[in-house]
Amino acid sequence: MDPDFLNAFTQPSTLDRFLTEDAIAKGEKRKLIKPTSRNDPKLEELKLFLTEWINRTLKEEHIVVKSLEEDLYDGLVLHHLLENLGSLKLDVDKIALTEKKQQQKLSVIMEAVAKCLQLEENQLKWSVESILAKDLLSTLHLLVAIAKHFEPNLALPPNVQVETITIETTSTGLKTSNAVEYITENKENIEAQSKDDAFDELFSCAPDKLAAVKKAILQFVDQHVGKLGLSVKDIESQFSDGVILLLLIGQLEGYFLNLRNFFLTPASTTEMLHNVNLALDLLAEGGLLNFPVNSE
Repeated sequence: MDPDFLNAFTQPSTLDRFLTEDAIAKGEKRKLIKPTSRNDPKLEELKLFLTEWINRTLKEEHIVVKSLEEDLYDGLVLHHLLENLGSLKLDVDKIALTEKKQQQKLSVIMEAVAKCLQLEENQLKWSVESILAKDLLSTLHLLVAIAKHFEPNLALPPNVQVETITIETTSTGLKTSNAVEYITENKENIEAQSKDDAFDELFSCAPDKLAAVKKAILQFVDQHVGKLGLSVKDIESQFSDGVILLLLIGQLEGYFLNLRNFFLTPASTTEMLHNVNLALDLLAEGGLLNFPVNSE
């Protein structure tokens, strides 16, 4: 068994939760923050920052949050936060005592958040189920997205990243994969992107040379994927579904990608996004991608 999978369960509470009979259904995926990342000073700083921000925002309503996981899962704090920040009037009860009522309440809240942030379902890094399950990673992604939308000048701690492990049940047992995930933006990358690099100069100052660079890149890609009987003629269209990128990574890194792990002939945007996200995860695991990339 993957040693990282075992290491992820050094804490009894986590082990107990996932070894219960219905902890994770067949075909379902769960992403967790590795215990080695949970005590990271930057993560602790972000948790404290968000906790103080919520308490400051809801001070007049006498709401005090002590734990992001334990105090936000039932939707009460999120309800007050959205009404306070966005003057949103949500058609749900303030207090939901049963799990069914909490799930209904969270569904309304999540729908309102997605609408405000103008996000499609496949762009969300959280869900009703993950928030209700007190998932820290989902809760942090949700709070950071709300904070950035309603208070864009809020000085969120930058460069907060965590090591994650994704667990999936298959017909042959548990399958795991590791990745590094950013919760807040990489400040150094943002600053670097604000300055013109060689490609910026090509687009703005030397468009005549851009064609030569694209040709060189195409030749490089063609040289490697050509071994698989493929031909790449257009960067924009042929890279958009993630297939060529995945096959190129496999060729350059010298390993075979199991065809069950990605869609060789993706038929929908969801399947394309799956491929691109997998490629980005592989690049991050290989240490080749240390800044967030929007897969969409």
